[in-house]
Amino acid sequence: MNALVVLALVAGFVLLVAGGESLVRGAGSLARSLGMSSLVVGLTVVSFTTSAPELAVSTDAALSGYPGLAVGNVVGSNIANILLVLGAAALFVPLAVNSQVVRADIPVMALLSLAVLLMALNGNLGRVEGAVLLAALVAYVTVTVLVSRRRAADDPAAAQADPDDADAAAEPARAKRVLLDVGLVILGTALLVAGARLLVYGASAIATALGVSDLLIGLTVVAVGTSLPELVTCVVAVLRGERDMAVGNIVGSNVFNIGAVLGLTAIISPDGIAIAPAALRFDLPIMVAVALILLPIALTKLDVARWEGALLVGFYVAYITYLVVQATDHAVLEPFSAAMLWFVIPLTVVWLLSVMVHELRTRRREGKPRPTRTARNVKAENGPSA
Repeated sequence: MNALVVLALVAGFVLLVAGGESLVRGAGSLARSLGMSSLVVGLTVVSFTTSAPELAVSTDAALSGYPGLAVGNVVGSNIANILLVLGAAALFVPLAVNSQVVRADIPVMALLSLAVLLMALNGNLGRVEGAVLLAALVAYVTVTVLVSRRRAADDPAAAQADPDDADAAAEPARAKRVLLDVGLVILGTALLVAGARLLVYGASAIATALGVSDLLIGLTVVAVGTSLPELVTCVVAVLRGERDMAVGNIVGSNVFNIGAVLGLTAIISPDGIAIAPAALRFDLPIMVAVALILLPIALTKLDVARWEGALLVGFYVAYITYLVVQATDHAVLEPFSAAMLWFVIPLTVVWLLSVMVHELRTRRREGKPRPTRTARNVKAENGPSA
């Protein structure tokens, strides 16, 4: 591994982050000009643009003959998005989870993750499976946008915020803004493509030099690198008070990774995407478990608290540690695996379920209607008469 490989890897990361930032700014501004809420912007436009690095890297890796890198990138990115990105963002400020996300979008993410696992049981994701995943993504986006527009149309405040008699003098400035946003989107796309090529080259060279699989490199180095735009977006959104956008960005990015990145990669690959047995035994089930564990967290007071964020980050550290220990065949692999399987994971699941049940009971008690004034008057009148 020479300096050129390291330089290519670093340059690829830098270009991916710069390209993702450019896409987020341009696409986010365009979406807001259409009157979309911050939650919907996070679930659709921002999440899709921040997932563009995964799309660029996975398609390039699949066409370059590195299917393990393509699969590891998507699976590793989805795991990193929830455990690392969402957990780290929650450490700054507890993240609000909109009820729409709880009722619809998080279950959609979990169902798509489970669908990928079931489709991959035969060891391959073909063009038919890819087309199904892509169609599911299109349906998800269509329903999300339609529901958002219907709610905006039913909201009188939204209608007043965007009057039909807007000042005509603002039209030239608005047109200039749109052109600038389109330019940012084009620039971001170009940077992402260049960064993806450099990242795939550097990652594959490192895998060859270290004698490890391209799946491991995709699950770790490439996954974290392509999740950097999500991390930057979430932190910025939290610091700006857009906590809904932070959660929506993560959920939407994971849905996009499965539907578009994995779906399109399977469609354009001549023989589909080969799924490594190691990914089928461990990494894909972990992706499904991570998607499911977000639902009880989201149901507790409709937010992701700081302690829950710390728990998510701790899980990610344990996951990466396991991958490294497994790849190096270290002596601590067996006791570490036993501790994770029989102690840490079950204890955490029981803890989260207990918290969820407690919070749901608390919300149910708090949501009970108070006695009406008439009922209290009747009780007061009947007291003295008794």
